[in-house]
Amino acid sequence: MADDEPDRRRTDEMSLDELREEIKTIDREIVEHIARRTYVADAIAEVKREQGLPTTDESQEQRVMDRAGENAKRFDVDDNLVKAMFRLLIELNKVEQRESR
Repeated sequence: MADDEPDRRRTDEMSLDELREEIKTIDREIVEHIARRTYVADAIAEVKREQGLPTTDESQEQRVMDRAGENAKRFDVDDNLVKAMFRLLIELNKVEQRESR
């Protein structure tokens, strides 16, 4: 957990209200990143349409899942939980790609 030691020390000194405000900020940032990811996935869907490629690319999905697991371990977060979240993100993008065809 060496990557986030400065954050841990900082949060140890925060009040409950300050910590809750920090969570509120992080939650907004998570949603912002999901929106950005969805935007890029939509652009990918357009390229796939133009090139006549299928919506689903299982090898790419596996690379995303592997990367999610590696990142989870790097930050000492449960990799099964992180992978489950990424599976939801992938499914969200696939549904949107199919609907926009």
